[in-house]
Amino acid sequence: MKKIILVLALFAISIPINAQDGSMENLQTIIDEIKLEYAPDKRVALFDISYKNNDSGFILAGETTELLAKDELLKKLELAKISVQDSIKLLPDAELKDKVYGIIYNSVANLRATPTHSAELVTQAILGTPVRVLKQEDGFYLIQTPDKYIAWVDDGLERMTKAEYISWYNADKIIYTKEYGFSYSEPDEKSERVSDLVLANIIEKIGEQGKFTKVKYPNGVEAFVLTSETADYKTWLENAYPTKENIVETAKLFKGNPYMWGGTSAKALDCSGFTKTVFFQHGVILDRDASQQVHKGILVDTENGFDKLETGDLLFFGRKARDGKREKVTHVGIYLKDNEYIHEAGQVKYNSFNKSASNFSEHRLNGFIRARRIITSVGENGIELVKDNKFYNGELK
Repeated sequence: MKKIILVLALFAISIPINAQDGSMENLQTIIDEIKLEYAPDKRVALFDISYKNNDSGFILAGETTELLAKDELLKKLELAKISVQDSIKLLPDAELKDKVYGIIYNSVANLRATPTHSAELVTQAILGTPVRVLKQEDGFYLIQTPDKYIAWVDDGLERMTKAEYISWYNADKIIYTKEYGFSYSEPDEKSERVSDLVLANIIEKIGEQGKFTKVKYPNGVEAFVLTSETADYKTWLENAYPTKENIVETAKLFKGNPYMWGGTSAKALDCSGFTKTVFFQHGVILDRDASQQVHKGILVDTENGFDKLETGDLLFFGRKARDGKREKVTHVGIYLKDNEYIHEAGQVKYNSFNKSASNFSEHRLNGFIRARRIITSVGENGIELVKDNKFYNGELK
């Protein structure tokens, strides 16, 4: 009799344990499904959710930038009759209080993969870039840039309240139009320099003095910039638009500029930083990486050669799908004409698809994957103008 009672007791205990195991498996499946739907690319959306269980049930932990994803997760768990305690942190972090907006005040700010100085440089943001501040850790801030890229910055960020961000948005501003230059402490080129400047830096305008424009950086520092090296920001914003001619003209400005992984400014660039910087000067926000840019714009037919390519098309290179391995896009350039293209590879330079040309690259020809047309896709196919971007048009929440 004692043996029978013991067996029954063990059987009774095993039921909730197995049920718990099934719930854990189902819970993880639901988390994975939500992440795949709402945050498949961690570069632009965070959904880092984990769980643990105790005597009272499951506790959800982690963080996300996606409110809809969190709501959908809780809804699906309720439908699956999985009881949870919600401890998920929604970013921006409440510890930031109301200063969850920011403007970059360095000519170029470095953004890293993790909050350490030795971490990989994944991208940059230039002076006047509005950002969303997500959280703080060890003196670094996790921010999201207008192309939705998420990374860590330790310096060059001025945090703001919503009112301060709107004030910056409404202020008169200039955009810097020279590839590289300086601002000065006085309206005199011989005066002490305040900072360097790069193409497309945006600064608040507070006056004019002779041949200089007086400006104010987001952190309150005042300086003078040669007016001849600037344009009115609002005018630029309304009229900036890509054409075959202006894309090529701007691309050629960077010829010879050195390669730097993570670079997105006139100082130094990587391949996608080059295409991104060129198109931004003409009012277009491209995605940060080549593997993201390849999904935007209109696909150009290159199945039978390069005859259908047009000036300004983006060319993508990498590893083609074969032998069970997935395609991997690793490089991007801009098509010029007559089989020639310009790209950042060691330095900004020209290469050709023509095997008879002196600058023919067999490596690039073998690695060519496809081309996308950006210029005729503005406003659709994932191609957004700066003036329509919520970070720049005052609609950032």
